[in-house]
Amino acid sequence: MIRSPIPLILLVLVTMLGQVTALAQTKASTVNASVVNASEPNALIETAANAMISELESRRAELRKDPAKLGELVDRILLPHFDVNHAARLVLGKHWRTATPEQRQQFIDAFYGSLMSNYGDALLEFTGDRIKVLPTPVPADAVSASVRTEVRRSNGTRVPVNYSLRKSEAGWKVWDVVIEGISYVKSFREDFGAEIDQKGLDAVIQRLQAQNRGVGRKG
Repeated sequence: MIRSPIPLILLVLVTMLGQVTALAQTKASTVNASVVNASEPNALIETAANAMISELESRRAELRKDPAKLGELVDRILLPHFDVNHAARLVLGKHWRTATPEQRQQFIDAFYGSLMSNYGDALLEFTGDRIKVLPTPVPADAVSASVRTEVRRSNGTRVPVNYSLRKSEAGWKVWDVVIEGISYVKSFREDFGAEIDQKGLDAVIQRLQAQNRGVGRKG
C-alpha cells in the first residue's frame, strides 16, 4: 500500500474511493450545497479545502475522541465532489470489467475503510497554512481540467500537487491526484492489480476487511 506523508492527499484518496451510500450523499448535498462551490475547478478545490480545514480546526479535540466522526466529516464535505465510480473503475482497471456489482461496492467500501484507518490520525493534524491553490485558467467550454496546488510538508519543503477533474451534471468533480508527477490512481491500480492477479479480487477485499476489523473499523 502506498504511503504519503501529506495528510490532505490521503484525505483526497479517501474521498475518491469513498463509501458511497444514499444516506451519505443525501446528507452531504443538503448540508454543504452553500459551502463548496463546484461550478469552477479552482473554486471547488479552494472551497472544499477551506470547508474541511475549518471543521478540523474547530472540532479537532472532538474528532480525536471519536474517529468515526472524522469519516462522517469526510463524507459530508468532500464525498459529493469526487467522481468515486470513475476513480474506482480506473483503480481496478481490467478487474472492474469482470467484477460483479457486489464486488465493486465491497472493494470501494473496504479500501475506504483501510485508508481512513491508516491515515485518519494524520489528517487530524493538517492545518490551513499548508496548502496553496495556484490559479489555473480553465476555458468556459472545458469538460476536463487540472488544478495546481502546493502543499507544505512539516519540514517546510513544498510539494506540487495537481488535481484532475471532470465536469458532470452536478458540477466539477475530482477523480485523481498527481503528486510530483505521480498519479495516485495509476499507482493504486498497479499495486492492487498485481495482488488481484495473484490472489483474486475476493481475497484482496477480504484482506482489507480483516485489516479494518483489526483496527476497530467495520469491514
